[in-house]
Amino acid sequence: MTATPPQPNSPSAPGAQADPECMRGATVRRAPHGTRRALRDTLALAALPLLAALALPAAFAGGGTRRWFGGRAESQRAEAQAAKDAAAAAFYELDTAQRDLRISIETITAVDDSPAARRAITDFEALGRRIDEVSHQYIQAVDAHDLDRDDLEASVAARARGELTKAKDDLDNVKRELERFTDGLGPLLGKAETQLARLAPAVERARQGLLAASNALDAVRASGLRADDLAARLAALAPELTKLNQGAGQHGVPQTLERAERVAREAGAVRAEAERLPERAAEIDHRLVSLRTRAQALTTRAGQVEPVLSELRRRFTVACWQDLQGVPDGAAENVRQAELKLKEAQAARDEQRWPDATALLSTVRALLNSTDESVSAAGDRLRRLNAVQKDPQQEIDRTRFAIRDAQRLAMAGRNTPDPRHARPLDDSVARLERATGTLEGRHPDYWHFLTEAEAVRRTVARVVAQIREERGAGH
Repeated sequence: MTATPPQPNSPSAPGAQADPECMRGATVRRAPHGTRRALRDTLALAALPLLAALALPAAFAGGGTRRWFGGRAESQRAEAQAAKDAAAAAFYELDTAQRDLRISIETITAVDDSPAARRAITDFEALGRRIDEVSHQYIQAVDAHDLDRDDLEASVAARARGELTKAKDDLDNVKRELERFTDGLGPLLGKAETQLARLAPAVERARQGLLAASNALDAVRASGLRADDLAARLAALAPELTKLNQGAGQHGVPQTLERAERVAREAGAVRAEAERLPERAAEIDHRLVSLRTRAQALTTRAGQVEPVLSELRRRFTVACWQDLQGVPDGAAENVRQAELKLKEAQAARDEQRWPDATALLSTVRALLNSTDESVSAAGDRLRRLNAVQKDPQQEIDRTRFAIRDAQRLAMAGRNTPDPRHARPLDDSVARLERATGTLEGRHPDYWHFLTEAEAVRRTVARVVAQIREERGAGH
């Protein structure tokens, strides 16, 4: 193919000159395609500020949003919202105070079952119903008004503010009632808290006491002592320990506290006896040896009574020795009984029946004491009779001095003695004179004289004690 030569009028021909008229025509034809889009963009950008200025008032005046400033409704809305916030704070404070009070009531209930405590529980329940009532009114007031509505009217906002303010006042009033009620619980709560504070230490002391008693019992058994009675007493406390471990929630605080104190006391007694048991065994061993030695000594002394009685019979009247005739046989029988009881006590000690051994040893001691007194009486009788036979005046002077001393006391600060004091003293003087008269004759009854002189001195001593007691009392 042959290329078509360019035409002279063709703009693409080399060296061709464009016709001005043709150029203008060409420009008019291309404008809609090249510059139309740019023109539209320029116009659109120029119109944006105007559209924004027109759109902003409309956006704040409607379209799902509310106005920011101005208007009576907005002022009432703000006041209602403030009332709502204040009521919410009052509701929270009341709820917190009620929770604290409930804890106090539960503390009292757990410890105290007195009429005052039961009355406090009843009053708390009534107060709780009052709290529920005002709380319900507050919630109704909050639910009845939507303060975030765009079309909230001023009258509605004012009514909401009034209802919320009243709800707050009611909440505050009930809170003050609750505070007064709480103040009145002070004594009951203090008593309950004191018992609760004692509970845990008391239970721990009981447990430690049982442990200490068990350890003491193990130590005693390791030394060869059975201590069966102590083991039985300790075993009897096991159910009590179980109840302590179950806690006060199941058995009550007062009951648990009393149980803990009792267990601690009984466990302490078991521990003390277990710790003393080796010493007790040694003491019983010592008493066995001592009483056995004493019984042997009394056997020897009882054999010396008969010679004393022979001398009394030979030198003095029958009245001076007749009551001592049975001393030798009585002393021998008592010693024999004491030796039998000693054997029984030894058997009880070998079997570690400590209470039986202790009781038997006490019986032995009583028998030996009685024997000692009767054996000593024979020798003492002979000694006193010898003394009064040698010099009866010493006994007479001793008795007369006691009478004169009592008479001076009876006359102290008085012109005449009180007949209650003078009469027994005068009788004592006459009695002493009659007793002294029995010393005359060939066979004086020295023992009668001695017993009469002793009786006179006892009477005088009673009168002196009576006078001092009356003067000490201000009579």
